[in-house]
Amino acid sequence: MRTVIVGLGIQGNKRMAIAGEDVVATVDPIVSKAQYRTIDQVPLESFDAALVCTPDQAKLDTLRYLLSHGKQVLVEKPLLSADRTQLCQLDEIARSAGVACYTAYNHRFEPHIMRLKGLLDKRSLGNIYLAKFFYGNGTALDVKRSPWRDQGLGVVPDLGSHLLDMALFLFGQTGKFEPWNYNRFENNAFDHFLFGSSGRPVLELEMTFLSWRNTFTADVFGELGSAHINCLCKWGPSTFTVRKRVFPSGKPDKDMQTIECADPTWATEYQYFKDLCRTGGTNIENDIWIQSVLSDIAQAVGEELI
Repeated sequence: MRTVIVGLGIQGNKRMAIAGEDVVATVDPIVSKAQYRTIDQVPLESFDAALVCTPDQAKLDTLRYLLSHGKQVLVEKPLLSADRTQLCQLDEIARSAGVACYTAYNHRFEPHIMRLKGLLDKRSLGNIYLAKFFYGNGTALDVKRSPWRDQGLGVVPDLGSHLLDMALFLFGQTGKFEPWNYNRFENNAFDHFLFGSSGRPVLELEMTFLSWRNTFTADVFGELGSAHINCLCKWGPSTFTVRKRVFPSGKPDKDMQTIECADPTWATEYQYFKDLCRTGGTNIENDIWIQSVLSDIAQAVGEELI
C-alpha cells in the first residue's frame, strides 16, 4: 500500500518507521526533509493512503481533501471539530467512497488492555462496580514550548482522549462525565485533570503532564474480583494481575502476568489499518462520542474545546 506521511513531528516519524517501505512521500510545511509542503502537491496517482499526523487545527481540511479523492486515511487522535456535523460529513464521504477513515488509538492494542477486554467480555469479574485509570508523563515543559498544545483543555484531549477511548473499548458508552479536580500547575493549559462518570460502572479518569516517571495504571473492581494493569509496554515491564474474590472475605487468589518487550502497539495498529483498507469503514462514531464528552467537560470549566 503506497502511503504518504502528513506531518513529520514525533508521531509522524514513529508512523514512518512502522510503515517502512510503504512510504512513498512525506509532507510537512516546515520540516526541511519533507518532500512536499502541502498534501495537494502530492500527485494523486502516486499514493493509496495517508497517515495524518498534523496539529489538530489542520486535520479536518486534510481529511476532507484525502477522503474526497478516495484515499485511505489513518489520523492521529483526537479527531475533534467545532460540532459533530463536520465529523458526520467525514463519515459520509468515507463511506460513499468506500475507503477507511480510522482515528488511531494505539493503546487498544496494548497486550494487557486486550487481556482485560477478554476478561470483561467473559464476565469473569461479574458485575463491574468501579474502574480507575491514571495516565501520566513528564512533558509539561515540552507542552509549554508548543503554542498549539499549551492552550484550552491541555492534557484532557491529549492523554484524556486515550482514557476515554479505553473506557469506550472496555465498557461501552456510560453515564455523563463531570470534572472533579483540575489544575494549571506549570502550564497555561490544564496539566492535571481528574474527571469521571457516576454511571455503572463508576469511572475515574486522571491524567497529568507532571508525572516525572511515566506512569499508567488501571484498576477494575467487580463482584467476583478485580483486575489491575501497571505500566504500558513502552515503559515496561508491564504487569497484569487478576485477583479472585474470597467469600465472605479473605486474601484473594492472585494470577499475575508480566511482559517486558518493545512497544508492539504501533505495528499491530498499522496492520489493523491495512486490513480495514481492504473493506473500508470508519470509527468516527467513537470520535463523536469522545467529542461529546470533551465538549461537556470544556463547557463545565469554561474553556473552548478547539
